[in-house]
Amino acid sequence: MRRYSAFAIAREAARYHTGWERAWTSPVPKKKYDVIIVGAGGHGLATAYYLGKNFGITNVAVIEKGWLGGGNTGRNTTIIRSNYLEDDSAALFEKARSLYETLSQDLNYNVMFSPRGVLMLAQTEHEVRGWKRTAQANAYQGVETEYVDAKRVKELCPIMNIEGPRYPVLGALWQARGGTARHDAVAWGYARACSDMGMDIIQKCEVTGVTSEGGKVTGVETTKGAIGCDKLGIVVAGHSGVLAEMAGFRLPVESMALQALVSEPIKPCMDVVVMANTVHGYMSQSDKGEMVIGGGTDGFLNYTQRGSFHHIEETIRALIETFPMVSRLKMLRQWGGIVDMTGDRSPIISPTPLGNCFINCGWGTGGFKAIPGSGWAMADMMAKGTPGPLAKGFGLERFREGRFIDESVAAGVAH
Repeated sequence: MRRYSAFAIAREAARYHTGWERAWTSPVPKKKYDVIIVGAGGHGLATAYYLGKNFGITNVAVIEKGWLGGGNTGRNTTIIRSNYLEDDSAALFEKARSLYETLSQDLNYNVMFSPRGVLMLAQTEHEVRGWKRTAQANAYQGVETEYVDAKRVKELCPIMNIEGPRYPVLGALWQARGGTARHDAVAWGYARACSDMGMDIIQKCEVTGVTSEGGKVTGVETTKGAIGCDKLGIVVAGHSGVLAEMAGFRLPVESMALQALVSEPIKPCMDVVVMANTVHGYMSQSDKGEMVIGGGTDGFLNYTQRGSFHHIEETIRALIETFPMVSRLKMLRQWGGIVDMTGDRSPIISPTPLGNCFINCGWGTGGFKAIPGSGWAMADMMAKGTPGPLAKGFGLERFREGRFIDESVAAGVAH
């Protein structure tokens, strides 16, 4: 596959852009692959990519029931950070953040990574103590963060009202090397690189069953016929429980919709990401000028991808004291994404009770930021058969053993 470059743009401009190749192929499935990955979102595609790049395993099919990147990868607020409290979480998310920094060069595809910095506001004395504790833990973990006072917060984000009567801004946890990326471009870049290695990306192909023999997986039944494999990876976010049931085991996850919205485009006014956990809202400005606003999950289990009115009200009401300008904006669009939530709000990267079947799920509301690290850890586990250093803490057995990685308690909110 030809490399993208300034010279390629100039060459194609001279011939009216008639020479561009398809970014990835749309092949007919083969009868059998070494590895099948179910789910062509960011995590699934990253797993396939690192299987090829790190281990030379390229006889791989990535199967998607819809279109590539059409699930949570294309339905999130694109925040990237690694300032988690627990050691296992910090290691995994810091690996992902560091991979994001060079991902455009690695994939020869501009994922529009923007290390603009992430502010996590402290609006109560409890949060002040919590963020100072996290900053200290991050120092031991080798993650670059710092606690900053309210004056510094105002300097970093001048449009913010730090003197709100209910929830004044007392300080913030600041990660200068956090930021955002273009969600679609991350999926497209990985897909293009996988296709270039000879992997098959099969869209509009729903898995309807998992076949096994002697306690080991042998393949999948799909709407395009039976496809055999030696190893199977399940990476389907909110539908993980459905696939797990097909494979004969249960997962400790619940699926529900996470809500988000964007405003009409406005002139640049905010060049950082701000998260306000006390009032539960977070916001950044996209390259197109839209204010990207995220809120909470629906309070009931569901598989819908629609927006809900009460979340518009709750999230905007939460942010309006800290960002008064929000009250004057019109909403452009709203959506929901099906997220898979574990009891401790940490992911599962693990072998399963079915031999040679592995699962990557439970990312809840924070999956996008982890995509490169998640794929790296999952590929390592699938290639070697056992979890490596990044994945070993996130096994299914932790729920049986009571060994939780409780980021929901550590952060006060699961993002």
